[in-house]
Amino acid sequence: MPITRVAIVGAGLTGPLLAIFLARRGHQVTLYERRPDPRRADLEAGRSINLALSVRGIDALERAGLADAVLAQALPMRGRILHDSEGGTAFQSYSADGQRAINSVSRAGLNRQLVEAAATESSVDFRFDHRLTGLDHELGELRFDTPDGAVTAGHDIVIGADGAYSVVRERLTHVEGTDFSQTFLPWGYKELSIPARDGDFALDDGALHIWPRGGSMMIALPNFDRSFTATLFWPNDGPSGFAGLDSDDAITARFRRDYPDALALMPDLPEQFHAHPVGSLVTVHCWPWVRGRTALIGDAAHAIVPFYGQGMNCGFEDVVELDRCLAETGDDWSTALPRYAERRRPNSDAIADLALDNFVEMRDRVASPVFRTQKRAEHAVERRLPEHFVSLYELVSFSTVPYSEVRRRASHTRQAAKAVGATAAAVSAGVLHRIRKDQP
Repeated sequence: MPITRVAIVGAGLTGPLLAIFLARRGHQVTLYERRPDPRRADLEAGRSINLALSVRGIDALERAGLADAVLAQALPMRGRILHDSEGGTAFQSYSADGQRAINSVSRAGLNRQLVEAAATESSVDFRFDHRLTGLDHELGELRFDTPDGAVTAGHDIVIGADGAYSVVRERLTHVEGTDFSQTFLPWGYKELSIPARDGDFALDDGALHIWPRGGSMMIALPNFDRSFTATLFWPNDGPSGFAGLDSDDAITARFRRDYPDALALMPDLPEQFHAHPVGSLVTVHCWPWVRGRTALIGDAAHAIVPFYGQGMNCGFEDVVELDRCLAETGDDWSTALPRYAERRRPNSDAIADLALDNFVEMRDRVASPVFRTQKRAEHAVERRLPEHFVSLYELVSFSTVPYSEVRRRASHTRQAAKAVGATAAAVSAGVLHRIRKDQP
């Protein structure tokens, strides 16, 4: 098999993992990244964006022999802890047995681990501080701005793994016949930090914390340094939004009203709030993902909102599928790349929809007594009939069932869950007993 010279643009998360898979297939890989080398950058531990690593991502890491090392730096979260506006809490398990967990990992820490692992492969090379400025998708020619001036490079295959605002994708959208859309939610996000208290976690570190407020929410995930990364998801405008909160008093008053228990744990809240920017929440659809010698992967192909914690996991699944297609075709890239794209597109579309649905659930429904009854009933049925009923959340987070199949099952699951919840509520009220008693 001839060695293929592959350029991967983007050395975030998906790019280095893909490089490992391709190098082990015998290809020569060069990763180009606009940022400095994360192994040398001065990154503050515990203060980076958190990610939720679940079964799909773990499966990909296991195939690369990296799962144990990554999980050693992760904190398992077995459920949600809901915080009401009075400071009260309630726990909701993610799984019927209460043992399965999603894992809080540091984006910066994981990025460093993946880059270090890719660098051990003899056929992988890195080019940091390379900002893509030009691309010929048919010839595989790239142009970059670097600290030493403009450079050009030629490769047999180019793969864009450069994230939601991909420059590779932007170049491909200029090609006739390319469909592209990006949809922004009218909500934004802002990250804050809850520091350790007396050297320990200020909140339970075995759960993802949610402050659902109907139309807005805050979540918090634990870090290895015993802090929590808290993220506000608020409307950009309106009375419950970011706009207008421009004074220390207004910020403190908002938190005193909506997150009183969290306010007590954030002594420098106004300073953090002013210092940290508001990010956007975008869903990206693009097709085709393959043009000439060039293909897209991960967020570059299908960015989604973060409310199922599946963006990274979905990107890692892309890597596994591309590797599978190369194996099936004897590394015939002209066949493998379109096959990969056709297989993954229905799944990326499905998880994009599911993630938007889960935003509504996290923001509006999780605090509802009816929702809680329904979840308890779902888990009871799962424990009794595990071969017949698995919740939507568990299919997404604790299986590798294709997202498109999960979405197909979702409508049936919702109907079953509603029926189970209604039955459970009826039992608790004694209604079912009376109905049976009146039957002949």
